[in-house]
Amino acid sequence: MSWPGPFQTPFIQSRLEPIATASARPYAEHGPTLICLSHLRWRFVYQRPQHLMVRLARDYPVLYVEEPQASTTAKAWLEVRPEAAGVSVAVPHVPPHWDERATLDAQRRLLDQYLQAQAITRLILWYYTPMSLAFSDHLQAELVVYDCMDELSAFHGAPPALVVWEQHLFERADLVFTGGYSLYEAKRHRHANIYPFPSSVDTAHFARARLPQAEPPDQAEIPRSRLGFYGVIDERLDIELLAQLADLRPDWQLVMLGPVVKIDPASLPRRPNLHYLGGKAYEALPQYLAGWDVALMPFALNASTRFISPTKTPEYLAGGCPVVSTPIADVVRMYGDSGLVRIADSAAAFVVAIEAALLDGADRPQLLARADQILGDMSWDITWARMKEQMQCATASLPQSR
Repeated sequence: MSWPGPFQTPFIQSRLEPIATASARPYAEHGPTLICLSHLRWRFVYQRPQHLMVRLARDYPVLYVEEPQASTTAKAWLEVRPEAAGVSVAVPHVPPHWDERATLDAQRRLLDQYLQAQAITRLILWYYTPMSLAFSDHLQAELVVYDCMDELSAFHGAPPALVVWEQHLFERADLVFTGGYSLYEAKRHRHANIYPFPSSVDTAHFARARLPQAEPPDQAEIPRSRLGFYGVIDERLDIELLAQLADLRPDWQLVMLGPVVKIDPASLPRRPNLHYLGGKAYEALPQYLAGWDVALMPFALNASTRFISPTKTPEYLAGGCPVVSTPIADVVRMYGDSGLVRIADSAAAFVVAIEAALLDGADRPQLLARADQILGDMSWDITWARMKEQMQCATASLPQSR
């Protein structure tokens, strides 16, 4: 369903000028509007928030609120742009010289003014970052959801106040989801209504990798055997393991897709058989995956990976690619006995595991049958349906006065 009205056109408003309300239309007839407050840019990497928000938009108008960007003007303003059917993205723009207090005040004011201009009075709040409470804790909502997809406090550069704001969010939230079982076990004592929802998969999308197709130009000239990875290249990646693997088997080609974030690109190992192809659109990933012999998850074992549940595991399998991973707890728990996701804890062990995975790939029909068996009925649609059921139960149990 595509929601009509001003969510479909850009909304730009000056901090110091009157609000333009001519295009506003009330949304009461559609029920509550869902405000998603996230630390992740919508156009950065297509992952859990995007998968869920496009499905939430089947039931609600969705406004996805990003963190501020530096403005080129002396005033703060709000950009709102349509991104998907029923999903619009709001980006506050603030002067770069403003301090934290002024920036938070601007975020609060711009969001309030937008909701007023659009006659939005009924809200569901969906948080990915507790830090957003600093400018949204005054909003009254019919339901407050915290989708805790990562242990953000363990990430490089996490603000010290994040732990405090997360405690406030646990106190405010009516319902909490976690991005995996390990994270659930670490958080379950902090809320009475908390449920694990590990990362899922759009099977049909990644199954396109199983079909014969033309190679992407930047991958076509890379020899086989190809070992591939896609995702954010940051402190969660074991770059020393990559270097060792490239040195141990110079005949193997390591293809790395994804933006480099929070680490110096100069720190990445450089080898003739290591290929950094940059970030790729979600739509293009199956085409790259189709040209890999084995998919890699060379994650470091550190605080930032302790609770992760990588979305790429089922995506690789849906594409028909065997996987080799470091012993990430949720990967071991969910896929360690699958036979198609091999676990290795060193470069030498990776070599052995990759050699076995290459043999798996030689029997293509059996590999695909086993992958389909492992994935079963896993899908983002099923995940969303189960989340929706929990939301309905949580809403029904809340006092009518809210």
